[in-house]
Amino acid sequence: MRKIVLASKSPRRKSLLKQIGINFAVDVSEVDEKKFSHSNPVNLAKALSFAKAKIISKKHKNALIIGADTVVVLNREIIGKPKSLKDAREILEKLSRKTHVVITGLTVLDTKTKKHITSAVKTKVKFKNLTKEEVNWYVKTGEPMDKAGGYGIQDKGAVLVESVSGDYSNIVGLPIHKLLENLKKFEVDIAS
Repeated sequence: MRKIVLASKSPRRKSLLKQIGINFAVDVSEVDEKKFSHSNPVNLAKALSFAKAKIISKKHKNALIIGADTVVVLNREIIGKPKSLKDAREILEKLSRKTHVVITGLTVLDTKTKKHITSAVKTKVKFKNLTKEEVNWYVKTGEPMDKAGGYGIQDKGAVLVESVSGDYSNIVGLPIHKLLENLKKFEVDIAS
């Protein structure tokens, strides 16, 4: 099995890879996301995932680097990570009763051949009608602060969600089905 490196510090992405039994190393990629400006959120997510993989690819020979970046979009507006508790409340109130789209850009880069596959996966998430008490409770948990869109569906944030249409693991931050499909193109198959 080729060496696989996850270019992310996200505990959620690490957990998803462990869940499916992939042996991997972690090498955190620091990308200044402010330098990337795309009006198209799909292109932004793809560009960030590629940038993260490319930075880490310079440190590893004969490895497959996985880069990922997740953005949340509501009515064409990209909703980032909350900057403060007040911002987290405002984001959650904005998402209440509405359907938003979670887009994860995903790159698999082969450091030996320099070939890469970059793709994006979209999942629709509908929030229930959130009361002020629910918003305040969730913000007090501290969960919103390091997550695009201000929530984590895999933790307490699950109570905010009314329905999901598409790949659940994509909302967590790493679309497993697409990742495995892309790894097979580099002759990595976890079932063999």
